[in-house]
Amino acid sequence: MISDYLLYSAILATVVVCAPVKTHLQARIENGLAVTPPMGWNSYNHYSCSPNETIIKSNAKALVDLGLDKLGYRYVTTDCGWTVADRLANGSLTWNETLFPNGMPALGDYIHGLGLKFGVYEDAGIETCGTGIPQAGSLYHEQLDADTFAAWGADALKYDNCYSDAATGYPNVAYEPSTSPSARYQNMTNALSKVNRKILFQICEWGVDFPALWAPNLGNSWRIGNDIMPEWKSIFRIINQAAPQTSFAGPGQWPDLDMLEVGNGIFTTPEEQTHFSLWAILKSPLVIGGALKDAYTSIGQASLSVLNQPDVIGYNQDSLGQSASLVRRWSDDEYDVWSGPLSENRTVVALVNWANTARTLELDLSDVGIQYAATARNIWAGSEAASVKTLYSASVEPHGTILLELSGTSPAGYYATDIFATSTNVETLFSDIYAVTDSGNFLLVVHFTQPAGVGSQIDIQVNGNSTTIDVPSGSSQASANISLAAGTTNNVTIGTTGVSSINISNPPGTYYPSTSFARTGSAVITTCGQGYCQPVGSKIGYLTPSSIATITIPAKTAGSKYVLLDVINNDITFSSTLTNSRNITVSVNGGSPVRLEVPLTGRHSELFGPGDGWWDPATFGVLVPGWEAGNNSVSIGNQGGEEGLETYAADFVGLRVLD
Repeated sequence: MISDYLLYSAILATVVVCAPVKTHLQARIENGLAVTPPMGWNSYNHYSCSPNETIIKSNAKALVDLGLDKLGYRYVTTDCGWTVADRLANGSLTWNETLFPNGMPALGDYIHGLGLKFGVYEDAGIETCGTGIPQAGSLYHEQLDADTFAAWGADALKYDNCYSDAATGYPNVAYEPSTSPSARYQNMTNALSKVNRKILFQICEWGVDFPALWAPNLGNSWRIGNDIMPEWKSIFRIINQAAPQTSFAGPGQWPDLDMLEVGNGIFTTPEEQTHFSLWAILKSPLVIGGALKDAYTSIGQASLSVLNQPDVIGYNQDSLGQSASLVRRWSDDEYDVWSGPLSENRTVVALVNWANTARTLELDLSDVGIQYAATARNIWAGSEAASVKTLYSASVEPHGTILLELSGTSPAGYYATDIFATSTNVETLFSDIYAVTDSGNFLLVVHFTQPAGVGSQIDIQVNGNSTTIDVPSGSSQASANISLAAGTTNNVTIGTTGVSSINISNPPGTYYPSTSFARTGSAVITTCGQGYCQPVGSKIGYLTPSSIATITIPAKTAGSKYVLLDVINNDITFSSTLTNSRNITVSVNGGSPVRLEVPLTGRHSELFGPGDGWWDPATFGVLVPGWEAGNNSVSIGNQGGEEGLETYAADFVGLRVLD
């Protein structure tokens, strides 16, 4: 057992760390662009590789006519399909004269005349992606093409990754290339640095080779995964790939979740709100992929209302520049909580309803590091609540999101008397006390308005159980271990007046490494490279519905225990039918398993990095019922994995039980 791996603050009671706390800002390109995530419109999602001059002009004009440009949508990019197979006699690129009769320079002039920015598309290979008809790529022509784009007045370059791997015969797509694509992107970065204008560089290599580690030094944004698809499950796939990358976001360097499907008639309005909310708070570039206006199509008012929601845009463009992260996931109940900091000491929270049913969801504020909010704004509902203590609840539509802006907050575990307590002449009663687990090891610290006299004692009642604590002479505080029940219904009564506040911190719990677990079936323990699979250095893999890892764990009290799992998943999928997730289950004493759908955790290349990214754990918390006072049989596996879920569980490093 490892008893000192994770220490909890006496005040902060945030209980899940699903991504690195430290911001992973890499050395970044210094072109002065993308201080906040870029915003604009791109032709691909709606028109695929069949754009034309009329389409681009019509949609660009619609950006202005609809007022979207004033909200920040300014880059207008013509995606694949604008060029031809052969270069001109001098080697430079040219356009398809049938589709773009006035040419790309004239198109750039038109876009600039609207007060917008002109974006072009090219590819790091010998051909561009997706047209079915060969079209010239930029490989081996980087400087010439950069000069050409600059001469045309380009303000942005989206740079794709097809037909690029020479060693494997230039396949259309190479998800397992022979070498990192970073070198080809470096070539274009170098070329762009030599032209006479600043050009936003958008790296689009589908998340191959974990670009978060190298792309910020080369471009202003990088695609984290494969293309978004016109289906709802694509949203879950993409955010599961975003989970380990949120700490890499910052000014000039933005993880790109791909273009928006809002307005393409694919999603319901609540689904569009969820899609837009997640892209915004994860600090992805906001690039409209729907048709705004052409000869046949105009964007619907409901979708337009999503795209022009000023608060959500504000969260994306917030000056703090920090992404939200996944802080808790209820896989069996089908909802997530994502949260992150905003400027002016605000917090944004998204409760995502993955279920296809309308319902009421509850947010335990402590899950996002908060105990109290003076104001909670429910953005999509258009409502506002004041003086929110411990718990917030609201209704949400199928696949919808409760998007909250919390302000005037106090940290988790801190209960001010004037907010949480009522006082009589003899005692102070605190209510709405939150506990993440059933335990008798919560630390209560009582703060007094005046130092105590000699030999002071105080009676404390917690959920009807009494104890007496001594207050050191002259001290302004006293402490005791108390028992709380998981949930928000706890009450603490301090048998005196003159209490200014109390702090309650989680029990530190006990850590159980994977090396202490017995294994059955195909489950196998492996040693990771030095410094990886922390804090154990080893992991158990090949857990299936019929192969598990087991251990006997003593508990001081019965009930439901919060369990923090250190797990690894780098099963990156480039298929739209999969979700980038692996399940893991925890069951106690043969009870029903609690399932966690683990997103990607790898923060190294899946091809060339240490352990191929399979040595990078993340920590996730689940509340597991069925514990008894005394010894408990705990099983880790993938129960139910045979029922349409992934067969293999996430790899298991260890767990901490808060008892």
